[in-house]
Amino acid sequence: MHFFIQKSLLNYGVQHAFKAVATRTTIPILTGIKIEATTDSVSFVGSDSDISIQCKILNETDEKTNVKMARLGSIVAPAKFFTEIVRKLPGDEVEIQVHDQLGITIRSGQAEFNLNGMDPEEYPKLPELIGSQSFRIPSSLLKTMIRQTVFSAASTETRPILTGVKWDCANNMLAFTATNSHRLSYRQSKIEAADDLQFDNIVVPAKSCNELHKILEDDDRLVDVMVTNNQLYVRQDEIMFYSRLLEGNYPETKRLIPQTSQTEIIVDTDYFLAAIERVALLSRDSKSNVVKLSIEGSQLELMSYSPEIGKAVERLDANESNGEPLKISFNAQFMLDALRAIDSDEVRIGFSGAMRPFVLHAKDHQWVTQLILPLRTL
Repeated sequence: MHFFIQKSLLNYGVQHAFKAVATRTTIPILTGIKIEATTDSVSFVGSDSDISIQCKILNETDEKTNVKMARLGSIVAPAKFFTEIVRKLPGDEVEIQVHDQLGITIRSGQAEFNLNGMDPEEYPKLPELIGSQSFRIPSSLLKTMIRQTVFSAASTETRPILTGVKWDCANNMLAFTATNSHRLSYRQSKIEAADDLQFDNIVVPAKSCNELHKILEDDDRLVDVMVTNNQLYVRQDEIMFYSRLLEGNYPETKRLIPQTSQTEIIVDTDYFLAAIERVALLSRDSKSNVVKLSIEGSQLELMSYSPEIGKAVERLDANESNGEPLKISFNAQFMLDALRAIDSDEVRIGFSGAMRPFVLHAKDHQWVTQLILPLRTL
């Protein structure tokens, strides 16, 4: 293999592939980035066996020649060193040449590096998408749906299926659900897709969702999404993202969301969030990070208490309030995460009782639902 490429394009491809490279693994080949030069492109692949990211740089585009190809081939380069070298090369153009004994020569400007490569035949092949269903979605919408749900996924492996985000689609409605049994996030949105597109129980690991969120651009470009029984595939321009899916049945969660409330308040999202942040300063080091909320008409009171530190109280007015007086305790961090995900100037919070789950929605729509279980306190 032998080619010349612009440093900016090389760095772009390598940096994206590097995001999927295994940091802790007993499989040496997964510590590398696979580079493959074909007749029409140079591709860079990183993988940790769960997530794979491929970035393709076309040899030629309408605007210019990106890659000057001298000899086709492939190699696996040690990811850590190769990525650092590429980032710090002095010239604008980079020459990469692979020798018979898996040696890699990298030249740019007056600098030359020689690295020991690995056999590309040992590198795992990218998944085959057999029996897949596909749709297209604006990049910014997919990015938002991940951001508004992924934080509620479980962080421990006690119930492995809960460490993922469930994707469902029916009647052109895409829905994401995440829960750790103590809180739940649900986001739905209409998409343009074939009328027969339907899938359920597609559970994407939260780690994969977070990596995908980093890759996606916050714009209206359409991305291609394909799902199979065990793989998710997302393509945005020259970047291809693959993730394995979690095995098992995700629990039925819709029945957990209360449909009526005994007490309901509408508050300014930013002000309520800031007030909780202030009150929680005295409780955030405790295990449950408890804040107590008292509702009496439109008068709200937030309180936290720590025997070692002291007590914090803040009073504020709801924009609207109806229903019965209520006193309830909750995990402050759960509430802060939910408020930040609402994306609305005003939030509607419905309570069904002091020990029943309560829900948060934007004032004017219910595309996003955040559910939190209250805490039992003395």
